[in-house]
Amino acid sequence: MKFEPDDPRRRTLIRMLAAGLFGGGSAATNLAFAQILGSPPSKLPPGKSVYRISGQVEINGKPGTLESNITGGSTIKTGANSELVYVVNQSAYIARPQTEIVVETAAESGFVSGIRLLAGKLLSVFPSGRPVKLTTHVASIGIRGTGAYMESDPEQTYFCTCYGVADINATNDAQSKETVAATHHDRPLYILGNEPAGKNIRNAPFVNHTDQELMLIETLVGRTPPFVFPKADYSGPRRSY
Repeated sequence: MKFEPDDPRRRTLIRMLAAGLFGGGSAATNLAFAQILGSPPSKLPPGKSVYRISGQVEINGKPGTLESNITGGSTIKTGANSELVYVVNQSAYIARPQTEIVVETAAESGFVSGIRLLAGKLLSVFPSGRPVKLTTHVASIGIRGTGAYMESDPEQTYFCTCYGVADINATNDAQSKETVAATHHDRPLYILGNEPAGKNIRNAPFVNHTDQELMLIETLVGRTPPFVFPKADYSGPRRSY
């Protein structure tokens, strides 16, 4: 059974998980994840990049498949109503519809050293202790071992430090910079491109990503998120904005 990213059956199952209708670690939980995501989540084997692919996805100029290899220098494009869940070494991602990404890796280790989000939306998790630079049209963000969600368009970037530390800079404004240390989506931000000096970073709401998704992609690289769900079902921030 195949579920597209915006399939109402998929949204229903996610709501059922969020409502606590499936006990953590039960057969029902695994079945629900399998229906939503295509197979029960577990660490991907060495050499495998793609966990789930839906719709039209292009990897390095060719149609993406479950056997596609994603490494340093790879380019990824997703079409409308498409999604890619994938791993590069010890980092993992969910690329939303109409997203374009360039992956950069360190030559000596193969670990991801940079992500260029040219368009669209990307949820990411990275191993601790390794610096990664995230760039968009208007933002440059340095992180280490961080869970992060970002959305990019030509004039604005949305960035949520889901957990970890991020040094956030507006590309065209040296006065607009912030360091965010977050434990659980504590301070999402908009980074802008055309405001007066010192005014290109603003507070933002929590949008378009969940703790369940973070748990999934951490699982794909053999880790768990640093937060604990109150009832194994929490998907939003712990405070309002």
